[in-house]
Amino acid sequence: MSLPRGPYPTPAADAPLVVFDFDHTLYDGDSGSHLFAWLLKRSWPRYLTALLATPLLGPLVAFLPTRRHGISGYVWIATFGLHRRRELDALIDQYVDQHRAEVRERLLPHALEIFAGHRAAGDRVVVATGAPPELARAILSFVAHQDVPVIGTVTGPRLGAVYARRHCHNEEKMRMLREAGFGEIAVAYSDSTADLPLLKAARAPVVVNPKASKITLFERVLPAGTPILNWGCKDRGGQPLRE
Repeated sequence: MSLPRGPYPTPAADAPLVVFDFDHTLYDGDSGSHLFAWLLKRSWPRYLTALLATPLLGPLVAFLPTRRHGISGYVWIATFGLHRRRELDALIDQYVDQHRAEVRERLLPHALEIFAGHRAAGDRVVVATGAPPELARAILSFVAHQDVPVIGTVTGPRLGAVYARRHCHNEEKMRMLREAGFGEIAVAYSDSTADLPLLKAARAPVVVNPKASKITLFERVLPAGTPILNWGCKDRGGQPLRE
C-alpha cells in the first residue's frame, strides 16, 4: 500500500512519541563519516593530517567511552579553517547537492514507509542522530520529511575549526532529547548498541539493521520479543524483509 507523502496531520501534544536513529536506520551507512571523508578529500593537507592522526584517533573511535573524542578530532581536521557553524552548514548543503543520486540511493525505502506511517497516524516523530542535524535534514528533504524535528551533534568554533561540542550519542542523546522537550518515548528505532539507553527508555523498542555480532547482546538486555529486523542493509543482521 502506498503511504501518503504529506501533508501530514499536526500531532497532538499528547500523541505517542516515536524516535528514529538516522544512520543504518533510515539511511544505509554512516552519513557523517561520508560527509567528513568528502571534506578531508577536498584538501590534501587535511587528508594527510587525518591519515597521520589515525593511529591516535582510530582507537578512540573504536571504543564507546572515547568515541566522541576520536570523532571530534576528525571533525576538527576536516573543518580546519572554518570559523562558524553556518560555514559548515553551507558545505553540508554543497555535499548533499553534489551527491544527490548517491545519497538518495542510500535512503532505505522500507524504513521510510514506517517513518511516513507514523507521521500519517499523527504520532510525534523525531530523528535523533549522531550526525550534524543539518545533514539529516538535507537528506530527509529528498523525501519531503525536512519538517521533522532533528536532534543531532552540536558543533561550534574551536581553535580555528568547527568542533563537535556535544555528540548526540549514547546517554547524551537522551539528555538532548529531554532538553528539547521530548519526554516519554512510545517507540524507538535504532541499529546501535550505543542507543541502548534510548531503546531501553522506549515502551516498544525496535532494533533495525544491527551488526550481526551485536544481536545476542540486544536479545539479552532488551525485553523478550523485541523485534530485531533488517530493513535493507545488506551487510547487517536482523530478520530480513519478506519478499
